[in-house]
Amino acid sequence: MTQTISMPIWAFVLMVLFAAVTFASHFLFPSVRWFFRKRAERVIARVNERLQRPIEPFKLARRYDMIQRLIYDPEVTQAIVEHARKEKIPENVAFEQARRYAREIVPGFSATAYFSVGIRLARWLSKSLYRIKLGTFDRKRLQEIDPDAAVVFVINHRSNMDYVLVTYLAANAGALSYAVGEWARVWPLSPIIRAMGAYFIRRKSRGALYRKVLARYVQMATRGGVSQAVFPEGGLSLNGLLAPPRMGLLNYIVDDFDPNAREVIFVPVALNYDRVLEDTILIAADKSGTRKFKPPLLAVLTRVLRHVVLRVTRRFRGFGTASVSFGEPLELSKYHAQESQDLTEAIATELMKRIADVTPVLGVPLVSRLILEQEQTTIADLEAGVTRSIAFLKDRRLPCPRRSATEVVHDALSRMGGRDLVHESAQGVTVTPKGRDILTFYANSIAHHFDAGAANSDDISAAAE
Repeated sequence: MTQTISMPIWAFVLMVLFAAVTFASHFLFPSVRWFFRKRAERVIARVNERLQRPIEPFKLARRYDMIQRLIYDPEVTQAIVEHARKEKIPENVAFEQARRYAREIVPGFSATAYFSVGIRLARWLSKSLYRIKLGTFDRKRLQEIDPDAAVVFVINHRSNMDYVLVTYLAANAGALSYAVGEWARVWPLSPIIRAMGAYFIRRKSRGALYRKVLARYVQMATRGGVSQAVFPEGGLSLNGLLAPPRMGLLNYIVDDFDPNAREVIFVPVALNYDRVLEDTILIAADKSGTRKFKPPLLAVLTRVLRHVVLRVTRRFRGFGTASVSFGEPLELSKYHAQESQDLTEAIATELMKRIADVTPVLGVPLVSRLILEQEQTTIADLEAGVTRSIAFLKDRRLPCPRRSATEVVHDALSRMGGRDLVHESAQGVTVTPKGRDILTFYANSIAHHFDAGAANSDDISAAAE
């Protein structure tokens, strides 16, 4: 028992490693997991005290458990069998494919990441880049929404800043779960976005198995009461106009709706900007007829460096106003009882109409529209035009600038002139060759308020293609 045994060093090292792993797995790891779990529970308890809509248990489920629940769902299982038969592959191969889809879609929500980091970052970024203005907002109506209902914010898509802006403004309402496109499936964005509760979708996937996995996740989340945010246009508007809605995610929610179970309430949200950060990239994509945004790396780095220099030298004056309006909520149960035609299409059309009705009218889009109406105009004519437009919008109870016409015109012209979009001279204000497409992009965002036919144009947006 006390005799010395000699052994190779490599064998001794292996024994020590195995012993360390065994000790960690039985004693250390459970304690560490318990510590972080208790800490997370305390964070969630504190956060829920100040939220209008507490974080749902579905959202707090472990990602591994959610993936298992999703791939063993009866409808997904049936889709796996059908996919294997159609593609003539073994069912276990089809099952692994479904598992990959589930792992790709299911987020790994972290309350600490969302409320301690995400909300603060969204607040800082929003306020540092824009002057935030709340447009149409019926606080009482929104507070009356059933706390047990699944709320789905339906938003027009103007910029990638939409995610940041809505997250900041909805911080007190609850944790939003976004549907994010494939552009964000790159490291290190991917794990950060998952921790924020967003789920990834393949915009162009046509596979029945993938669509079923995605549909069941969205339906489970909705039945679990998760607050969601969707962009029905299916992508960024390339020319500023509202695009016809795509039915995908809305159809998943409507198809699974049970009037006797949890209510689903859609809240239309309209955003508009004096400056869309990606405007030139979107316009170029519209002209090229493709939705592939590949800005040159050098150009991106140059812009970032220029912005940093402006910040350091305190010459950055912001990108103008960013405004958000909330439309009249739509209760699915009431619409479900009244509508006899294609329910999803009817709801999508109505939601886009409500979004259009509350789209904010800001200085740059309004002045852009007036400048484009004639080849050359004067500042006095622009001020008179803004005065008439504001009066028209107020009569129709539409969100409009609150500043005087003089302030609106001078601020807009200053921003346009700084980008070489317009030229001011003794003869008046004229559009530069570079500025025509950009001014059209901004004018299109409010065209439907002044031209009833604009929102129904066949050429609404390349995003609908």
